[in-house]
Amino acid sequence: MSSDLLTITDLGPEGVAEILALSERTELGRPLAGKGAALVFQKPSARTRNSTELAVVQLGGHPVYIQKDEVGLDTRETAEDVARTLACYHAVIAARVMDHSHLTRMADAVSIPVVNRLSDKDHPLQALADILTMNQLLGKLEGAKVAYVGDADNNVARSLAQACVAVGAELTLASPDGYALRDAPDGVRQVADPTEAVKGARFVYTDVWVSMGQDDEADARMKAFAGYRVDEALMAKAEDAWFLHCLPARRGEEVTHGVMESAKSAVWRQAENRMHTARGALAWVLS
Repeated sequence: MSSDLLTITDLGPEGVAEILALSERTELGRPLAGKGAALVFQKPSARTRNSTELAVVQLGGHPVYIQKDEVGLDTRETAEDVARTLACYHAVIAARVMDHSHLTRMADAVSIPVVNRLSDKDHPLQALADILTMNQLLGKLEGAKVAYVGDADNNVARSLAQACVAVGAELTLASPDGYALRDAPDGVRQVADPTEAVKGARFVYTDVWVSMGQDDEADARMKAFAGYRVDEALMAKAEDAWFLHCLPARRGEEVTHGVMESAKSAVWRQAENRMHTARGALAWVLS
């Protein structure tokens, strides 16, 4: 039976802890030696592609980058048929998709592991990189206050919320009306005021206001999120907090250039940890 990783809740606290421990290890053997890893990308990404390809290489495998037109999920072939074909050649499928149901259907169709590299619903490996980064900076996350400011009803915030609950961190989401996380797990607090959210926080996190595929909502979103920019004044209201961002950032919109470049910005450590958590997650599912 395969060990799929589609959401943080698939892991639970024990699985999160195991992957984080594996991610801290630079030598995990060669579980992919002589084997392929199918990297399916419906959406392009600099960090996701580079981090996953290098993680596969570090585990001894051969990554194959597959663009959306080469497989055509549910256009050229069904998601199930694509997965079955790829399983003929590869030991694992890691996919970045528009629709989360593509992942679940692929996972149901094959016996090899399927790993979510991003869907419209969840972004679990980003959340693992976030938690790894916070662990490295703080040492212990149980009881630590984390604030997320901006669009809370998206894949990044959802997986972050699940991950914070798994490690015992106290997450507060600050978002305008209509952008709160609709399926927030128990223990996650939601407010409208960014200042209230960051008070006492050790980490302040944000994401872009207009994600890929939301261009038709750009004007409405820019108006809704006015007042939710993470700037120096907001960071000053936190408890000597570190700044986090999943990237890419739109400097001057959701975050100022000064905050991005400050000594308390951990965004590049987060970006590096995408590779380490990809390696740890792949080692975990393959075990």
